[in-house]
Amino acid sequence: MIRLNILWVLLFSVLSCSVNASEFTLTSHSISEGKQLNNNFVYKGFGCDGGNQSPSLSWSGAPEGTKSYVITAYDPDAPTGSGWWHWVVFNIPVSVTGLDAGASHTDAMPKSAIEVKTDFGSKGFGGACPPPGKVHRYQFTVYALDTEKLELTSESSPALVGFMTKSHALASDTITAVYTR
Repeated sequence: MIRLNILWVLLFSVLSCSVNASEFTLTSHSISEGKQLNNNFVYKGFGCDGGNQSPSLSWSGAPEGTKSYVITAYDPDAPTGSGWWHWVVFNIPVSVTGLDAGASHTDAMPKSAIEVKTDFGSKGFGGACPPPGKVHRYQFTVYALDTEKLELTSESSPALVGFMTKSHALASDTITAVYTR
């Protein structure tokens, strides 16, 4: 009987925690899980002729202790041996919980946010532009960090930002869109 009561208490505790726990969630009006990116989010160059706009992203449910955010957009299918970084922006203030479509490269970005060079060689968002014939995945991820600021600059590499991000991440969520041409 005591063992059964202990099991009920444990079960109730687990269920209560899962009901009350907030979940860090990324959403977008521009992109959807598993769906093809539209031309607005395709690169302009390298044989592609898109709008090269960053998508809208919104996030909610940040865990307690969150002090800033990082956004990355990454193509793990690029034929480079190391994928392709399409967007890396860090030092987004905790008060910001979303960016409108087309915010990259504009004054719509939070003042403290820093966009680094992508694998295209320029700072800010660089849209999808895979080689013809194969579907590529584009992983848009927002990280909640336990620090207000990563002590990095706009000259930092995406890999270094990624390393520092992972060492301070409290939570993350990803939307994986696709694109083929």
